[in-house]
Amino acid sequence: MFNFLKKTRNWKNWYSWKRKSNFSTTTSEEEEIQKIVQHWIRVFSIKLGWIKDFDKLVIKYATTIFMFDTFRLSSKLLKSLYGHHFCVNSIDYSTYDGYQFICSGSIDNTVCVWDIDNSKQIRSFNEHSSSVSCVKFSSYHYHSHRQNVICSSSGDKTIRFWDFKRNKQLQIFNGHTYAVCDIVFSQFNCGQYLCSVSWDKTIRLWDIETSKQLHIFNGHTSGVWSVDISPLQGNNNKKNDNINKSNSIGVIGGNGYTICSGSDDKTIRIWDIKTTQQLIVFKGHNNLVKSVKYCSNESGNIGGANTILSGSIDKSVRLWDIRSGQQIQVFNGHTCYVNAVEYSPFVVNNNEVVGDISNVICSASADNTIRFWDIRSNKNELYVERSDKEDCGINCFTFFKVKKKENKIERKYNRGYDINMCYGSYTGIIRFWE
Repeated sequence: MFNFLKKTRNWKNWYSWKRKSNFSTTTSEEEEIQKIVQHWIRVFSIKLGWIKDFDKLVIKYATTIFMFDTFRLSSKLLKSLYGHHFCVNSIDYSTYDGYQFICSGSIDNTVCVWDIDNSKQIRSFNEHSSSVSCVKFSSYHYHSHRQNVICSSSGDKTIRFWDFKRNKQLQIFNGHTYAVCDIVFSQFNCGQYLCSVSWDKTIRLWDIETSKQLHIFNGHTSGVWSVDISPLQGNNNKKNDNINKSNSIGVIGGNGYTICSGSDDKTIRIWDIKTTQQLIVFKGHNNLVKSVKYCSNESGNIGGANTILSGSIDKSVRLWDIRSGQQIQVFNGHTCYVNAVEYSPFVVNNNEVVGDISNVICSASADNTIRFWDIRSNKNELYVERSDKEDCGINCFTFFKVKKKENKIERKYNRGYDINMCYGSYTGIIRFWE
């Protein structure tokens, strides 16, 4: 299947094939999906159902593919932003009304907002009395109240919300008894729910609309450093529906949603949001787990479905299978702490599976590198991006799509986007790569 895809990644060839296949340039996207599916069925003499959600898989990779080799061969430093005085702990990206922004949180106790297009800092909030550990844009505030809002967590034990358009602080969540290390918004209900973790060994779930704490998850034996909320895992875990219904916080809905948390107790734990039960404990790291990530549905799940990625102070990156409860890959190569891990938007040709491709995962480290790995191979890294010596280490990073100037054909079938990478350094510098 993917051999054919590789032939069609050249959009001129794709367009030629499209014309020969009598594709109309005015065909709706739904019709195009069906025609692409039917063409592949004819080419490979296969039947629908051989892969679950085959049509979704086809359209995902026929319309938006970002090949890692393209990024690797052409990547370069685009710009650097100066404003923080100490280590950048967290960055996030979003767009509002067609404008691109990043927010950043630092050991210097500040939350900053940057206009990417103009490379300017447009806001700085300094009400936190200790290091800012994490920052996230709130989609819920925008969709529900048309507010441009950032949420931040801090060593001062608080979680705060900032309206950066109106330059004011909104809610403050109090409840944790020690430093709040990480936060994440729910994938469901338009991001109405927030999960936070702390040195107080707890994971807490909050309702942003009511500013109420919904539940405290206990189980870790030491401080909790990292957290993520799953994309919908499906409704195939029916047995959990009957577990301790009296303890359910089902007001938020969402069978199949789980939380994963990484701790100083060296474990990664999975929690069912609906039943509030602990489901799985992963053991394997031999030091603090600094970063955990679920595989996003947007990544395409090529070798990554039902997995969790983790990075640790033990210098390793590990991949875990949620279904089996087992570790499935260990990626070694970093020479110092692994501070952040991500499922990248890139795919790479997988030589171990003929004609196949797989997702690329990546990790950022105090060794001043970002390393890229084939998710289905634990061999040496695919590529090492070395940052400027001035950075002294990389603490966080993110990928985001940016519009590019293209001809009409490319714009229609590649959606007119490139991938940029942004990272925060130990010295407070924020850098962009394209």
